[in-house]
Amino acid sequence: MTTYKAAHKAEFESNKLAKRLRREVGQAIADFNMIEAGDRVMVCLSGGKDSYGLLDVLRYLKEKAPINFELIAVNLDQKQPGFPADVLPAYLDGLGIPYRIVEEDTYSIVKRVIPEGKTTCSLCSRLRRGILYRVADELGATKIALGHHRDDILATLFLNLFFAAKLKAMPPKLVSDDGRHIVIRPLAYCREQDLQAWAAQREFPIIPCNLCGSQTNLQRQQIGEMLRDWEKRFPGRVETLFRSLANVVPSHLMDARLYDFANLKATGKPEPDGDTAFDEEIIEDASLRVIEFSP
Repeated sequence: MTTYKAAHKAEFESNKLAKRLRREVGQAIADFNMIEAGDRVMVCLSGGKDSYGLLDVLRYLKEKAPINFELIAVNLDQKQPGFPADVLPAYLDGLGIPYRIVEEDTYSIVKRVIPEGKTTCSLCSRLRRGILYRVADELGATKIALGHHRDDILATLFLNLFFAAKLKAMPPKLVSDDGRHIVIRPLAYCREQDLQAWAAQREFPIIPCNLCGSQTNLQRQQIGEMLRDWEKRFPGRVETLFRSLANVVPSHLMDARLYDFANLKATGKPEPDGDTAFDEEIIEDASLRVIEFSP
C-alpha cells in the first residue's frame, strides 16, 4: 500500500470513529435527557483516556447542539507522588476551556486508612465524590458528567451479580448521594476499545493513576477480562448483554417490590410473555439483530 493510500485509509477510519463516538454520545444525551438548555456541565477530568474523550466529544457537540449549555472541566489533584500537575492546565489552556484544578490530599488519607494490599477504590471513590459535589455547588454546575462507558456499566452489572447478589449496574443518569446534583454518563453507549483508539488518535496527554489504576487483581479487572474474552470468542455477546439493561421484564425476575407476585391472578386473556422465559427462536432472532445493527 502506498503512503498516500495508507494516509487516506487512516483518515477515513479516524473520521468514522469520530462520527460513531459523537453519534453515540448524542444519542445517550437525547435518550436520557442528560443536558438541557442553560445547563452548566461540570466535566470531571481525571487525566485518563475516558474523561479526555468525554470532554473532547462534548466540546464538539456543544458547537453543534440546537441548545446553549456551558462546559467547565474539573480535575481533582489527589496529591499522588509524581503526579504531573502541569499537564492538565497546559492542555486545558490550549483548548481555551474554563477549568478548575482542585487540590486535596486524599492520597495520604487512603494510604493511611487502607491496609497495604487491600483495595483502595471504595474509600477513594467516596472521598472524591464528596469533593466533587462540593465543587459543583461552588461552580453552580447543574450537571456532573463522568467518563464511564458501556464496558464500565456492564462490569458493574457483573460485580453486583457475583459479589453483592444484586441486579444493578451504573445508570446513565442519577441523583447524587447527597440528593442535590444530577450525575450523567454521556459515554454510556461507547465501547472502551473505541475510546482507546480515539485517545491514541487525538494524542491525549494521559496521566496514569497511582491509586486505583496501579492495583492488580481487582475484581473489576477480572470482570473486564471475562467480558473481553466473551467478545473475542462470541462476537456480539457483549452488545446483547448491554441491550438487555434497557429491556427488563420484572414479571420474569423475583423481586416482589417491582412486581406484585402475591396478588397475581389468572385473567383468562392471552399473556404475550406467559411462561416463556426464553426459547431458541428468541435467541436466534436476537443474535441476528446484533449482527445487523452492531457498529
